[in-house]
Amino acid sequence: MEGLDQWVAAVSERLGIDSGVDVDALLEVARDVAHGVSRPATPLTAYLMGVAVGAGADPAVVTAAVKDLATGWTAE
Repeated sequence: MEGLDQWVAAVSERLGIDSGVDVDALLEVARDVAHGVSRPATPLTAYLMGVAVGAGADPAVVTAAVKDLATGWTAE
């Protein structure tokens, strides 16, 4: 995890955004998705979360919703 904050800051600067990302919460959701759904679902989910936040959704609400969905996920 060393350098993770620097990476987030560098990517945010390059993209011209103030990410304000809660790294710990996002990594927790990523873990839940990877273990509860599938590893390939993790980056796709992170992208969809970013789209939702970019459209105006509250990051904390998005994070909680996805965490809830991932921890109770059962594929049909």
